[in-house]
Amino acid sequence: YLLDKSDKYDSRDVERLQQDDKWVENYLIWRHSIVDDTLKMIDESFQWRKEYTVNDLTESVLPKWLFEHGALFLHGYDKEGYKLFWFRVKHHIKDAKHQLEKKKLVAFWLEYYAKRDHGKPLTVIFDMAETGISHIDLDFVRFIVNCFTDYYPNFLTKIVIFEMPWIMNAAFKIVKGWLGPEAVSMLKFTNKNDIQDYVSAEYLPPYMGGTDSFKYSYPPLVDDDFQTPLCENGPITSEDEPESKEEIDADTKETGELNEEQNLNQKKMNSIEQISKSEETEKTEIKPKNAKKALTTFKGPLLHISPAEELYFGSKETGEKKCLIVLTNVTKNIVAFKVRTTAPEKYRVKPSNSSCEPGTSLDIIVSLHGGFAASLQDRFLIMAAEMDQSSGAGVPELTQFWKEVPRTKVMEHRLRCHVIESSKPSSLTLKDNAFNIPAKTNEDLHIQVIVYSFVLYRLQEQIDRCLWFQQLSVVLSLLSVTVVAFCFYL
Repeated sequence: YLLDKSDKYDSRDVERLQQDDKWVENYLIWRHSIVDDTLKMIDESFQWRKEYTVNDLTESVLPKWLFEHGALFLHGYDKEGYKLFWFRVKHHIKDAKHQLEKKKLVAFWLEYYAKRDHGKPLTVIFDMAETGISHIDLDFVRFIVNCFTDYYPNFLTKIVIFEMPWIMNAAFKIVKGWLGPEAVSMLKFTNKNDIQDYVSAEYLPPYMGGTDSFKYSYPPLVDDDFQTPLCENGPITSEDEPESKEEIDADTKETGELNEEQNLNQKKMNSIEQISKSEETEKTEIKPKNAKKALTTFKGPLLHISPAEELYFGSKETGEKKCLIVLTNVTKNIVAFKVRTTAPEKYRVKPSNSSCEPGTSLDIIVSLHGGFAASLQDRFLIMAAEMDQSSGAGVPELTQFWKEVPRTKVMEHRLRCHVIESSKPSSLTLKDNAFNIPAKTNEDLHIQVIVYSFVLYRLQEQIDRCLWFQQLSVVLSLLSVTVVAFCFYL
C-alpha cells in the first residue's frame, strides 16, 4: 500500500519506517492497532512531511526573526519528566503572509526534539497570559493540534492551557471538536493556583507562581536547560571539587572492600607521578560498590554509551547515591567528551571533561551530594567529538578544542533519571507491629496450639457427659480440628 505511493514520500522517511520498529509501533498505538487507520495516518503524515520538507528543516533555512520572537521553544519538564513545548501566545500575531514559515517553525521544533530524544513524548503549554483578540489564530492552533493528532504519533502527553481569557472560550470549543474525545481528556485548563499540579515551580516563571529565572533568547537554540560545562564560564554540574569529609570516608570504606586486583591497579596508577593530581583522581576513580552492569547500550557513531536511556538512583530511603556510565570509543581517533546536567547543585560527575582513547572504555561516576535526591526531571547530556591525534588531550587542549569544534560534528546523547522507591511494608506487617508487639516465633505458635487443643479436649469431655449435647459435641470436635489446622497455618 505504502510502496505504491512512494513517489509522494521522502525516501528517507520510507527507509526509516522499514528500519525503525519504534516508529511503526507508535503509529499503531496511536491508532489502537487498527491496521487500516494506521496506514492512513502514515500516508497522510508522510505526504505532509514531504510537503513541509521536514527532514531538511534547519535553523539556516528559516528566518532568524522567527527564533528571536520567542513564541515557540522547548524548555523544562513537567512532573512526570516529559519535556515542555511552550507556545507563548502573546508573542504570536496572526499574519497570513508569514503563516507557512511559522508552521515550519513548529515542524522544526518537533522534528528537532523527536530525533534528539528518540521520540519521547512532549507536554504542550499554551501560555495565554496577557493575550487578547489580536492573538486569536485558530488556523495556527489547529495546525499545532494536527501535528500531534495526525503527523507525530504517540507524541503528546497533555496540553496545559494557562490563564485562558474568557473571550477565547468560544474559540476553544471549536478546538475541542478537532481533538476528538481522547485528546480532549488531555486538555488541562489552569491558572496560577493549580498549574503546579502538572509542572513544578522550578520550571515555571515567576508570573506563573514559579521560581524559574530562565529568559528566552536567541541565538543559540534553547539547549535542554543543561548547565554550562566544565571548560566554560559559569555554574557547572561536574567540576571535580574537593570532596567533603563524609564523602571521602564513604569512598575509602568502599575502596577497602574491593578485590585485591583492583587495589593493585589503584596502587600502580598512583605511582605514576607525571599525571597531575586532578587527572589522577579522574583516571583512578573506582566503580561504586555493587555497581550493576547496564543491560542496555546506546550505539552512537563515536561512543557507545551504557546505560542507553536511564540512570537508576535510589530514593532517600534506599540511600543509593551513585551510578555508573560506561563510554566506549568506537572510532580510530581520540574522542573528547563532556557532561552536563539540568541540576548542577545535586550531582558530582567524575570525570566530567576528558577524552577516551580509540577502542577503549572509560567509566564515569555520577554521585548525588548529601541531602539531595534524584528526580524524574533531572537530565544528563553527554557531548562527544573526534580529536586529531596530534592535538593532545590535556586540559588546555580540551578547552580550546570545545571552543573551536563545529556544532555539526558534536554527537549528543541524553540520559534521564529513574528513582527506585523503597519497598513499603505490607498491611499485615503494620498491624503486627503497630503497638510494638513482638512477632510470634514458631515455638510460640506450637505451644499455643497445644494449649488450644487441651482446652477444647476438656470442654468436649464435659459435654459428652450430657445426652442433650451429643450433637454439639460433634460440632465442637470439628471446630477443634479447624482451630488446630488454622494455628499451624499461622
